Amino acid sequence: MKLKYLAALTLLSAAFAQQPQDDPFKDYLFPPDLVMQNQQALALTNEQKVYMQAELLHAQQRFTELQWKLQDEVERLTLLLKERTVDEQKALAQLEKVLAAEHDIKHTQMTLLIRIKNHLKPEQQARLQEIQNKARGR
Repeated sequence: MKLKYLAALTLLSAAFAQQPQDDPFKDYLFPPDLVMQNQQALALTNEQKVYMQAELLHAQQRFTELQWKLQDEVERLTLLLKERTVDEQKALAQLEKVLAAEHDIKHTQMTLLIRIKNHLKPEQQARLQEIQNKARGR
């Protein structure tokens, strides 16, 4: 179970690392690895740990599925764009599939972040905010 949890965290950390630097939500949501790295400082309960581990594992499975889908759709679009003359309608229709896959990934990320935040007590959220601010040099 612990190995799966670490694998999920690694995958999710990579996904969150792709977030833009000017992320407008960074002051309101908490990356899973930040929560995990500060379990003691947050005094997470066993119930919170179990819940978050389950959410991380579920998200990992979903991210893996979505990553495969995204790569497939990007590959299909690339093939269309490689043609000497690009069929604009087909290419744009395929672009919509790429964008839909990206949307699903972002939706899954946001769902996980909201669930993590909602499962933290207000004082735990405040402590995480302090930790984030300190790390950013604020």
